[in-house]
Amino acid sequence: MNGLKGMHHVTAITSSAEKNYEFFTYVLGMRLVKKTVNQDDIKTYHLFFADDKGSAGTDMTFFDFPGIPKGSHGTNEISKTSFRVPSDAALDYWVKRFDRLEVKHSGIKEQFGKKILPFVDFDDQNYQLISDENDNDNGVAAGTPWQKGPIPLDYAITGLGPIFVRIANFDYFKELMEKALLFKEIDHEGSFHLFEVGEGGNGAQVVVEYNTVLPQARQGFGTVHHAAFRVEDRSVLDEWDKRMRSIGFQTSGFVDRFFFGSLYINVAPQILFEFATEGPGFMGDEPYETLGEKLSLPPMLEPKREEIEKMVRPIDTVRSTKEFTKE
Repeated sequence: MNGLKGMHHVTAITSSAEKNYEFFTYVLGMRLVKKTVNQDDIKTYHLFFADDKGSAGTDMTFFDFPGIPKGSHGTNEISKTSFRVPSDAALDYWVKRFDRLEVKHSGIKEQFGKKILPFVDFDDQNYQLISDENDNDNGVAAGTPWQKGPIPLDYAITGLGPIFVRIANFDYFKELMEKALLFKEIDHEGSFHLFEVGEGGNGAQVVVEYNTVLPQARQGFGTVHHAAFRVEDRSVLDEWDKRMRSIGFQTSGFVDRFFFGSLYINVAPQILFEFATEGPGFMGDEPYETLGEKLSLPPMLEPKREEIEKMVRPIDTVRSTKEFTKE
C-alpha cells in the first residue's frame, strides 16, 4: 500500500475574501497562487495561499460562502492549522510583528518539543506557527518562502505544519488513524496525542485532542472545512479509494480538480478528510510572475466565465507591479 505522504492543504471558511487576501498577503506573507471559485458552488471564491512555487503541502485555502453564519469552536472539528517557520528565532520576530499589527496571539509556548506561537485571524480562525528548529531532519521538507513577499526569508512561512483535530470519541479516531490511514502515534501530552505518517516531521503530523467537555462545534466562517493529505498520483488515489471502501467508508470517488485529483471521505462527525495528488499543480495556466492575479478557471468552467465573473465581485490581487519592503 502506498501510504499518505503528509499534508497537502487545509481549506477553511472566511467571512470576507478581501480581508482574507489582505491578511495572508500583507500580514502572514504567504503568496496567493490561485484565485478561482469553488467548483461545486461557482458563486463562491476559492483562494489558495502557498509558498513561492505553490508546492503541495504548503497550501492554505479559503471559501467565502455568501451569507454563511459564523461557526463556533468545540469538539468534533479540525480545530487548528499550523504553519512552519525555520527557527525559534523566527517566532520572536513574529511576536513583535503580531504585536505591531495587532494580531491576537498567546505568546510562544512549547508542545511535543517544538516551539509554537498560537494566533487567530479576524474571523477567530485558529492557527499556530511552529518552529522547524527541532524538527525531524529526515522529515517532509519545507517549502520555499515567498521570495518577493514582505517577510524576511529567514523568518518567513514555508508550508503547513500539523493540523489539530478535536474529537469526542478518541478510541475510534485512534483506530481510524492507525489502522485505516496508517499513521503512528509517537507521543502524547495530557489529552493531546501526536500522530505521524510517511517521512514524518512537522509536515506530516496530526495532533488529536480528546475532548468531551466542549459542546459540538458548528461549521461556519472562522472554522476549517476540510484537510487534505498528499498522495503521489491518480493510481495511488485509486488504491486509497478501494481501501477505504473495503473498510466500510463511503467515498466521493475520484474528483478531478484540475490542479490536482481528489478523494473525499467523512471520517468522523464533521471531520472531512481529502486525499489529493501532488500534481499537476498551479503553474500550468498562469506564469510564475503573475500567479493568482487573474481569475483562474479550470477547463470545465471556462465556458461559464462570463456568468461567473458577474457573480463574484472583483478583487484586486495584482502584486507583480508592487515592491514589498521586508520588515
